[in-house]
Amino acid sequence: MKSVIQFGSRTIEYELTFSERKTLGITVNPDLTVVIKAPVDTPIGKIEEKIKKRAPWIIKQQSHFLAYYPKTVPKKYVSGETHLYLGRQYRLKVATDNENEVKLKGKYILVNFNLKSTPEDLLKSWYLENARIKFEMYAAPWIENFKKYNVAPTNIVLLEMPTRWGSCTPKGKIILNPELIKAPKGCIEYVIVHELCHLVYHDHTQKFLDLQAKEMPDWEKWKLKLEMLLA
Repeated sequence: MKSVIQFGSRTIEYELTFSERKTLGITVNPDLTVVIKAPVDTPIGKIEEKIKKRAPWIIKQQSHFLAYYPKTVPKKYVSGETHLYLGRQYRLKVATDNENEVKLKGKYILVNFNLKSTPEDLLKSWYLENARIKFEMYAAPWIENFKKYNVAPTNIVLLEMPTRWGSCTPKGKIILNPELIKAPKGCIEYVIVHELCHLVYHDHTQKFLDLQAKEMPDWEKWKLKLEMLLA
């Protein structure tokens, strides 16, 4: 059952289900949906009272997940256009050639392409290739550091995700969005650390936040920079 409740100027939409349980549970998912699980025969008034009481926490959780929403501006992949790489702005220089090639030169990303390819495809492949190299390099010392908690990812994979910068599966696989290659090293490491913390604590509990702050004291700075840079 889907419903809404008003909390100040905010409207909180939630999905309500009843089951054979003793307590009422509230979950905020990464896609910002709110799920309420209540014991059978719990009065609606009591449920709404609980939601209002937990509304500040719900809004805080939704704001947290919003930081993981990649926001990209459509590109035309033409000369003069600005593109990001590791937090720096580069001008695109596009030219037709017999060979396909993408390389950095000074303040420019040079893209040479033949008639069988497109600048967009070549640049995206270049980003992906560099993301694989850089992410593995940046993650290695953090993975080694987290072994003191007796955890390690089973694998690190790259996957384009429209609403996430990263995620961690129940089986310990860490997934990173290749779009992160456009952000500074600190932002990439923040996402890596965030997901490694999930190997220790699966939910965003206070223990999770304490661990994240312990391992990366300046995580909030990089989180904010990620939000601002790729907004």
